[in-house]
Amino acid sequence: MSDGTPAPEPEQDVRYDYDLVVIGSGPGGQKAAIAAAKLGHRVAVVERRHMMGGVSVNTGTIPSKTLREAVMYLTGMAQRDMYGASYRVKSDITVEDLFARTQHVIGREIEVIRAQLLRNHVDILTGTGSFVDEHTIGVLDEDGVRRTHVTARFVVIATGSKPHRPDTVQFDERTVVDSDGVLALERVPNSMVVVGAGIIGIEYASMFAALGTRVTIIDKRPTMLEMCDPEVVESLKFHLRDLSVSFRLGEEVAGVDSNTHGTVTRLASGKKIAADTVMYSAGRQGQTASLNLEAAGLSADKRGRIDVDGEYRTSVPHVFAVGDVIGFPALAATSMDQGRLAAYHAFDEPARELAAVQPIGIYTIPEISYCGRTEDELTTASVPYEVGIARYRELARGQIVGDSYGMLKLLVNTETRELLGVHIFGTQATDLVHIGQAIMACGGTIDYLVDTVLNYPTLSEAYKVAALDATNKIRQVARFSS
Repeated sequence: MSDGTPAPEPEQDVRYDYDLVVIGSGPGGQKAAIAAAKLGHRVAVVERRHMMGGVSVNTGTIPSKTLREAVMYLTGMAQRDMYGASYRVKSDITVEDLFARTQHVIGREIEVIRAQLLRNHVDILTGTGSFVDEHTIGVLDEDGVRRTHVTARFVVIATGSKPHRPDTVQFDERTVVDSDGVLALERVPNSMVVVGAGIIGIEYASMFAALGTRVTIIDKRPTMLEMCDPEVVESLKFHLRDLSVSFRLGEEVAGVDSNTHGTVTRLASGKKIAADTVMYSAGRQGQTASLNLEAAGLSADKRGRIDVDGEYRTSVPHVFAVGDVIGFPALAATSMDQGRLAAYHAFDEPARELAAVQPIGIYTIPEISYCGRTEDELTTASVPYEVGIARYRELARGQIVGDSYGMLKLLVNTETRELLGVHIFGTQATDLVHIGQAIMACGGTIDYLVDTVLNYPTLSEAYKVAALDATNKIRQVARFSS
C-alpha cells in the first residue's frame, strides 16, 4: 500500500479467476507455474506470442550455449591440442553454419515448455501482461489493444531482462550491437571489440576468438569476471591470449564511431581501436517498464529490478518476483529454483533453499564453474583453509580429450576438513562442479573424496587428486605442529 503498510492477505472466500498468474514464461515463470499447478491450484501464464520460454530460450541462455557447441564442433577446438589448429570441419565457417543448430534447438525447447505447461493444465494467455490493480492483470495484444483481464490471488513477476543500452552509444544493429544483436550478425567479423568483461561479454569473446576473430576486450574495471577465483581467471586470460585476444582493462570507452567500413572505439585514455564490429555487454535491464507496477503499489530501480525478501515476496505480500528481474545472480538455473520456491511460499508449502551451495556456470571456451566460497572470502572471514589442486594434464582422461590446461581447485577447512569451495576451469567444468556441490550441501568432508573410488579414466578423478593434495598439505602442517 502507498503508506508503507503491508497489504492485507486476500480473504479465502474472495473468488479470483486464478490462484496464481505468472507474468513471463522463462525459467523462473515456468517453474513457478508448474509448481503451483502440481499443488492443485488454478494457474495461468501470460506471455507474448513469439516469446514462449522467455529470453532464456529465444535470445539468451539456449541460443548462446548452442552457438558455443556449434563453434566447438566446427572449429575442431576440442581436438586442437591433439591435431593442431587446422582440425576444422570447414575452413570458411558462415553465420548460417553457426545458427542452423540454434534455430532447431530453440524450436524444440519451445515445444517442450508449451507441452509441460499444458500437460499440467496451466492456461497460456497470449499477450503482454500489466497490472490493472494489485490483483488484476490486463493482457494486451501485440497491437496494444486490451484483449482481456484476469484476477489472481497471487502474482509472480518473471519478465526477465534485456541488454542495457547506454544512451551515449548509437546502436545500428549491424556494426554496433548488443548481446541480442550478435545473434543476428550477417557474417563472422574478422575483428571485434567487446565492451564489458562480465559473464556474457567474456562468453561471446571466447566464442568469436575460437572462430578466428581478433577480439579486444574493454572494461573500466581492473579485472574481468571479478566474482571468480583469481587463479581460474588468470588461466582463462592465458588461454584467450593464446587465441589472440587483447585486453584493455581499467579503460573507459569515450565513444564509438561507425561507418560502412567498420568501427573505431575511442577510449578515455586517447587510444583508438578499429574493428568490424563492436558488441556492448554493459549489464542487463529488468523488463518492468510495461508492467504498470504503480497500479499494484510497486516500483523498480533504475535498472528495472524489483526488491524482494528472502521468500521472493515484494513489498506487496501477494506479489512475488523471480529471475533476472530481481538481479544477481540472474542465471537460468537459479531462476528456476526461485520460481519453484516463490510458488511454495505463496501457498504455504514447506520449502528449503540451499542458497549457499548454488553453482555458477560460465560457458566460456573453456568453461568455468564454481560453488561455495572463494579464497578472498575465507581469508576475510579468518577461516583456516588449505588448497588442493588437480590439473587435467595429470589425468589420463585429460590426455584422452586433449585438455592440457584444465584445473580443479578445492578449498578445505583445515580444522573440520569440510569442503568449503570448488573452482573448476576446463572441459565439462559446469557438470563436474555438481560433485563438490553435493558434498558441500551434505556437510561432507575431504575424507569422502580421499576414500571413495571414482571411475577411471574420468575427469571426475580430479576430485580425488585435489583431495589428496589438500590432505597431504594438512598432514605436513600437522607434523610440524606436533
